[in-house]
This record gives sequence, structure tokens and C-alpha cells, in this order.
Amino acid sequence: MGDDIEGDYSELARYLARSEVTIHSMMGNNDDRQGLRAKLPLPQGAMAEFIQYAIETPQGMMICLDTHKPGSHAGAFCAARQDWLEQTLRRAGDTPAYIFMHHPPLALGLPKQDEIMLEDSAAFLDLIGRHANVKHLFMGHVHRPTCGSIRGIPFATIGALSFQAPAPRPAWDWESFEPAPEAPHYAVVEFTNDSVVLQFTQFCSVDFAVTE
Repeated sequence: MGDDIEGDYSELARYLARSEVTIHSMMGNNDDRQGLRAKLPLPQGAMAEFIQYAIETPQGMMICLDTHKPGSHAGAFCAARQDWLEQTLRRAGDTPAYIFMHHPPLALGLPKQDEIMLEDSAAFLDLIGRHANVKHLFMGHVHRPTCGSIRGIPFATIGALSFQAPAPRPAWDWESFEPAPEAPHYAVVEFTNDSVVLQFTQFCSVDFAVTE
């Protein structure tokens, strides 16, 4: 979000209200909890102090986490958020759980983005490792698509709706940063009885992404 928190969230709320599908908002590193909560609806049962909630679906439990750390581009996952996640995963039992979060809890081989990953990553990974029902992690933040596994749990990041970060080689830093000549995209997750498929869709030209 920009400097006009009230205006930004008000405009976003008006835009999302036109959607024909249900939108569930999550916190990114540039968001404001109070502003988001004031203008955008949250599912029943969301945490009072964090934008963190779980949605039960026929495919499993979709868990949306708040990894925002005020004043930092890095992420945090404090004891209160950890306790909530522990209880939520226990309540899910054998139901498959899919976790959506902004900050990756592991280094991705993207040197500059790895500097601002989730700071409480070890505690987070220890927590989810105690629950066999965690089936997949979906993450953002790095402005590049990556995939792999961590402690046997598959993960994927998606690119951005705006600009894409350059590949890690040749090396770059924030002073020399220039967006990669790659188009913005969004991702669609398809769940079936025994599979999870993530599809990426470009929605505008590369020229628009680099120049706008």
C-alpha cells in the first residue's frame, strides 16, 4: 500500500466488490492491519489481533497466515500466531491443510529476497513438521515463481501482479535493481481428490510490466 492508507484500502474494497468470486484478503509486507481490517471483510473466526484465519472447504482446510512485521520487509511469526496455527492444525485432525503465507520460511537461492524472508522460520518449520496433515505451502513476497520442498512438504511461490524481480544471476543489489522483462501473472490452484496443480497465467504484456 501507499501513504494514503484510507484511500488505498477504500479503492481496493470498491474494486474487489465487483468480483464474481469470493476474495479473502491477506497481509503482505507493505500492508497495514488496521487499514485492511477497517475496509476489507475477513472470514468469521479470524484472529482479533492478526489477519490470520482458516477456511474449511471440501478439498481441505485453507489456512491463511499473517507474517507481517511492522517497519520491516522481513516477516515474523510470533508466539501468538504460532499458538493459533498449532491449535488450528490440531483441530483439523486428518483433514488436509494447505497453508498460504506471504514470507517464505526458507532461503530460495534468491540472495536479496532471502535477506527478508520469515525471521522465525525454524520455529515455523518445526511447528508444521509436527502435523502430517500439512500438504502444501503457498507463498509470495519474492516476485518470482519457485517451487520445491522443505522437510518433505511441497512449496511454491508465485510471481507478482506488478513487476517481476530479476533472476539471481548475474548478481544484483537494491541499488542496481531493475525489474525483469517478464510479464505479471497470477496463479490458480486446482485441487482434486489426490493432486494439487498450480497453474500460472500471464495477464498483460511484458512492456506494460516494465514501463508502468
